[in-house]
Amino acid sequence: MLTEEEEKFIVYWSANGEKQKTSVRTLLKGFSSGISMGAGIILLIAAGWYERADMEAHTKLNPFFLLLIILIISIFMAFLYRNYRWEMNQQHYLELLSKKRKLEKNNTTTGSNNPNNSTHS
Repeated sequence: MLTEEEEKFIVYWSANGEKQKTSVRTLLKGFSSGISMGAGIILLIAAGWYERADMEAHTKLNPFFLLLIILIISIFMAFLYRNYRWEMNQQHYLELLSKKRKLEKNNTTTGSNNPNNSTHS
């Protein structure tokens, strides 16, 4: 027997699964995680926690290039996060459909093989 939450998910995903594949909302969640990683990199460079890396960054690294790299990482993370979430939801949906079909199949076979419906004496 499927729970009410699982039934709701099946109905929701069958109606909205393809929309979620191109959803801007999940893209923004992934983008924000990429930006936060980039902010962490900038903080590590600015904090000077490793002096040699700090010196190398200040002498050879163009700030515009660093921001471009962070933007690229953020876009990649956004794309990766959206696809990952969609794949996980799609997999969950397929598993629930399989479970539902199996339960329906078992219910129909047990209903036809019910010992109370036997005609022999």
